[in-house]
Amino acid sequence: MGFKKGKGLDDAPIDDPTAWMLTSPIAEFLLMHTKEIRYMCMFGYTFLHGHKLFSKMGNAAAAYKFVSFILACTGGGILVPIFINGIPVPIADDAYPIAIIASYVLHDRYPVLRQVLELSTVVKVFFVICYETLRASVVVKLTTAAALVIAPTTFSFPLFGPIMCGALGGCGGAFLPLNKGLEPMKKGLGLPMATAFFGAALFHLYVNTSLSDGCVDAHAKAHVHLAMFFVASGLIQALNLSVDMSATKTKKD
Repeated sequence: MGFKKGKGLDDAPIDDPTAWMLTSPIAEFLLMHTKEIRYMCMFGYTFLHGHKLFSKMGNAAAAYKFVSFILACTGGGILVPIFINGIPVPIADDAYPIAIIASYVLHDRYPVLRQVLELSTVVKVFFVICYETLRASVVVKLTTAAALVIAPTTFSFPLFGPIMCGALGGCGGAFLPLNKGLEPMKKGLGLPMATAFFGAALFHLYVNTSLSDGCVDAHAKAHVHLAMFFVASGLIQALNLSVDMSATKTKKD
């Protein structure tokens, strides 16, 4: 695997046989090309986080629930910008606090909505797609931002730093507040942690090495594939489509 070479000024235009990847309606959604799609995915992301969080918090104080909700939704967007000397996401983007407040009010005042999400397959699929689409965007943005800030040392591009930042961006909320320590990893990597790490690694290596040579709009196409991977893995988990290998082995025996 070689490193990416610089492009010459006299390079001829390259035909793009895979341009359809970015012109389809699916790609438009996964890349969140419009503000409407972005806001919808942002709401789906915060609402699904609330579904996971409020079910465990019982009768905790409202202030505790709200702050915990903010940390769960934007944990990676808080930690990674601090590491790379940037502005945390909930401070830099007003849309996030609006989505968080709207989702918080719905969960707090209408808890029956959590039951609807749990019982309706259609509703669950919709929110998982929105959730994973936004999570993929977060991983891509934070991996890219870290790669631009961190200076290369051993290789021609920073290798491990951006991957760590991207992985943390996709699951950082699980570790906040920081008094949790490594407790979320005690029983192994959860699916969001594993997909965030492998997604950030594959994306970063693809766009920064010769693997993407000759690919037009490699960054956007890698983003589309990463989002599809996140959505597929999220739906498999949410709909219980995974195969129980232990049960299969028992039947064979």
